[in-house]
Order: sequence, then structure tokens, then C-alpha cells
Amino acid sequence: MHHDHTDRARAVVVVGDADVPAGPRVAGRVPLGPPEAVAAAVARQAPALVLVDLAAPCEVALPVIEALVARLPGTPVLAVAAPDADHTLVLDAVRAGATGVATTADPAELAELARAAAAGRPAFSPGLAAVVLESVAAPAHAVPELSPREAEVLRLVVEGLTARQIAARLVLSPRTVENHVQRLLRKFDVPGRGALVRYAIEKGLA
Repeated sequence: MHHDHTDRARAVVVVGDADVPAGPRVAGRVPLGPPEAVAAAVARQAPALVLVDLAAPCEVALPVIEALVARLPGTPVLAVAAPDADHTLVLDAVRAGATGVATTADPAELAELARAAAAGRPAFSPGLAAVVLESVAAPAHAVPELSPREAEVLRLVVEGLTARQIAARLVLSPRTVENHVQRLLRKFDVPGRGALVRYAIEKGLA
């Protein structure tokens, strides 16, 4: 039973035809289809991570991501797109609730992004973080007030840096960085870093 629990904790469910990185056990594949039906099928597998194929038409894939996030709010979703994917599609996937977006055919890079997403951290292929940051920098209505330090920490969280990396960048202790992150989570009433990144993108926080 212990081994079954461990396997399930590492298991990945793939929606569509997305490639699977080496390492995680694939609990199953679910074809793209009606969003609620897909979400229900994935939920039965109780995965630690869901990979969603963005090669399908966006009117199919994006509602599926939204349904997955609604049905499984604690389960990270990594969208997998072609290397030449349109940046609008990348942002739409994040707005739909994806923890990250991978646009790579490199198995090692995809595996690293999958690990980051499974841990609830933002997971973006190189170059996409800049696209996300540009969106974050855009003005938006009703922007909550942030201190200069909070704004710096938030920007680096969106970029995908760990607390230790942010601490080194800002010459702070990792504990101080975590305190800033926890304040941001409370201020915006979001459950974790993935949700914080999505909120920042949606609200245009800098």
C-alpha cells in the first residue's frame, strides 16, 4: 500500500497527446473533449500533476484547463504547447489557470518544468517568463497597493525564482523572502504561488 500511495503521489495524467517527461508515473491519458467530462475523468485518477496538450484548438484546450482548475483546485496543471506557440495562447493558458506552460521538445527540460509545476511553482519554458512579466507590467484596474519590496518579490515570483534565488537577488534572507510571499498570499487571498502568479497576471500587478 505504501508503494501505491507513493506512485499515486508522483502520478501524472495527460490530457490530449502531450509528451510525457521521464520520471513521473503516467496514471492515464484522457482525450480532449467536453470540459466537465474531461475534468471528471482526470479527478478519478487523483494525479499529482495534469499535463494538457495545447496543440488542440484553443476553444477546446482552454475550457478544459478552466474545468480542471475548478474541479481539482489543489492539482497543478502544466500546459504543453509547440515551440512556436503564439504568446497570446500562452497567456490565455495561464489566465485559464495553468500553473505553467512548456514549449519544448527537450525531455530533460520538460521533466524539470513538470517537477516545478508539481511543486506548485511557476513553470515556464525559457523566454515565456518575459512574456508573462510583460503582461504583469501592463496597467490594470483596482491594483492593490504594494510596497516597493513586495512588488520586487512578486515580480521575481512570477519569473519563477525560488525563495533562495530571490533572496540572493535582493540581498535578503530566504526567511524574509518567504515572509513577503506569505504576506502577498494573505493580501490577495490566494492559496499558493501558482495562484499568486495567475492573480498577478490577471490584475496586471507589477
